[in-house]
Amino acid sequence: MHRLQFHYTLSRDNSPAQVRNPLIDLLQAVSNQGSISGGARALKLSYRHVWGELKRWEVELGHELLVWEKGQSARLTEFASKLMWAERQAQARLAPQIEALRTELERSYALAFDDSVHVLTLYASHDEAISRLREYALRGPLESQRLHLDVRFTGSVDAIRALNEGRCVLAGFHTLEGAGRKTRSERSYKPLLQPGQHKIIGFARRTQGLMVAPGNPLALQSLADVAVRQARFANRALGSGTRVVLDELLDQAGLTGADIAGYARHEPSHTAVAQAVASSQCDAGLGIEAAAHQAGLDFVPLAEERYHLVCLKSALAQPGVASLLQLLRTPRWQQGMQQIRGYAASDSGQVLSMRRVLPWWDYQHDKHHKSPALAKLLPSDQG
Repeated sequence: MHRLQFHYTLSRDNSPAQVRNPLIDLLQAVSNQGSISGGARALKLSYRHVWGELKRWEVELGHELLVWEKGQSARLTEFASKLMWAERQAQARLAPQIEALRTELERSYALAFDDSVHVLTLYASHDEAISRLREYALRGPLESQRLHLDVRFTGSVDAIRALNEGRCVLAGFHTLEGAGRKTRSERSYKPLLQPGQHKIIGFARRTQGLMVAPGNPLALQSLADVAVRQARFANRALGSGTRVVLDELLDQAGLTGADIAGYARHEPSHTAVAQAVASSQCDAGLGIEAAAHQAGLDFVPLAEERYHLVCLKSALAQPGVASLLQLLRTPRWQQGMQQIRGYAASDSGQVLSMRRVLPWWDYQHDKHHKSPALAKLLPSDQG
């Protein structure tokens, strides 16, 4: 069976929306004119081109398209006639959908020609407030400006790597409040961040905790309880910010992954962990309160953390980033964030000292020890 592929063009004219293969135009012209030469003239193409294209399509489709009889008018084969019939049927049935698709594409492309619209690509650890921010920005709360966040949810580590490799303008990651030196946070993020090259933007504080069934039937109040009662646990994948948080909390409790039943079970997001608990596939998982609430679960708070946005220093001058900072500082956005369970605005939209929010930085020691791998990815800092 032959597969279909769709393509579209950009132009200034207002021609009807069509999804049409050039072969159909060739067959229609030859059929109407009764000859290849006549069809070529009607299409304002050369005879050689039309003849060559018809032969090429016969090879591609494995069927003859024309009855080639010397001295006779060119006739479509039964197969070619069925192609024409299929085209007419499809166009009649799909015309409204094709027009709707064109309208949607034109709406999207209109943003590229609108100087008041900014598009920012953000790779970020899964977060409820980021999802709300994307919707909030689309409504254009800033006069004469609209901001479209192209959000790709991924692990915190992968998000910062994407930033360093130039695949996004901003990255979102989170760390335990007050995480100090020689911790999982330091080992995970320090090799990826460089003072003078990266800038931290305040975003939110949020609470991480155990998502458990309504009524908390196993009376789980800590990770130690999870270990002792061998509660079935849903973990996050290696490289996710919540996996870093979990491992750090296990270190603080004197536990290891081997103590947790289900440590090797991975779910892709807070929502997926909540669904696993809600469907009784597991007894508990670490996540945010908003996800637990949406799934109808109980929530046992364990730790406070900061959710950060980070960009390269040079990106602060970009209009899109400036618009985002302005939006994050609005009282309306910060009040809206307070309405999300387990969230609080924290220095939202403020460019912060890396040492202040990531206390494991020691500039006197670290400024002479830039990661060679990171140095290859980042531009030199001239400012």
